[in-house]
Amino acid sequence: MSKKVLVLPGDGIGPEIVAEARKVLETINAQMSLGLELSEALVGGAAIDATGIPLPEATLTAAKEADAILLGAVGGPQWDTNPDFQIRPEKGLLGIRSQLGLFGNLRPAILYPQLAHASTLKPEVVSGLDILIVRELTGGIYFGQPRGYRTKEGGVREGFNTYVYDENEIRRIGRVAFEAARARGKKLCSVDKANVLEVTVLWREVMNELHAEYPDVELSHMYVDNAAMQLVRAPKQFDVVVTGNMFGDILSDAAAMLTGSIGMLPSASLDANNKGMYEPCHGSAPDIAGQGIANPLATILSAAMMLRYSLNAGEAADRIEAAVSKVLDQNLRTADIMSEGMRRVSTSEMGDAVVAALAE
Repeated sequence: MSKKVLVLPGDGIGPEIVAEARKVLETINAQMSLGLELSEALVGGAAIDATGIPLPEATLTAAKEADAILLGAVGGPQWDTNPDFQIRPEKGLLGIRSQLGLFGNLRPAILYPQLAHASTLKPEVVSGLDILIVRELTGGIYFGQPRGYRTKEGGVREGFNTYVYDENEIRRIGRVAFEAARARGKKLCSVDKANVLEVTVLWREVMNELHAEYPDVELSHMYVDNAAMQLVRAPKQFDVVVTGNMFGDILSDAAAMLTGSIGMLPSASLDANNKGMYEPCHGSAPDIAGQGIANPLATILSAAMMLRYSLNAGEAADRIEAAVSKVLDQNLRTADIMSEGMRRVSTSEMGDAVVAALAE
């Protein structure tokens, strides 16, 4: 039975890194007869240029019909000056998340031992790092209403957003996090700002209520400012972290850099049935687009997550992850993870190396 995969290259370095992930997917598809059918569509800035909007109806329809989605990246400075916030590249990404109900974002921060030198923290602080950040993705301040930009009396400009969650949204992401913690080290840290924000007072109350259903999981709470500090001070104290949309956006990028490069980290955004959109944690990096120096490994690892979580192909995912590790053992590095004694390779050369490692 075929499995439909929608590929959304997007903007900036997106087309370059997605091309390498496609190579890897096509190779593993042929090796293991996975029955993958890959198709492409426009989203983000590329869609704005072609159709005038960041999420064309054809793309949304294809996303709904797909079994899984692989995204490169969206955004760039050429679209940032549009005064209509609905015609921004990021609205395409948010639209897919909202329309498909992709509420659960899984962002692992794993330090490959070959890259311990690449972290800005001491090796003894980050060696063995393996954190999973579970971020609520379709609520919170990014989606809350009312929101807007207006001019008040006297010509004073004002922007406003609303941070809101109901208990059902919190409980839903909480279950994802507790289940993930149960399958890992049985430690869950819930991050909030309950000393200041009423919405996160509710967040903490619901997490405590859920804990009764998961007595085997150790639950702790931490304010977001302290969590940011602890990620840098002693990151290995964390196993699974669960938090809201905005806090998760910030903390997961901080955790990503502990591993040496955000170019190494994949992510999954899942609905209630594990259908998901998979993308690297980094952005579109327009400053290096077209230069062939972007790191495709996060996108390749996102493809592996897609196989594991949405396409029931865990063995194929294991093979891809092992191939990435093998390539790192061969001392091949893109610019972002380069160090003395390593061999620098281009975006396409890194993708070719992963394909070759799969063939061995």
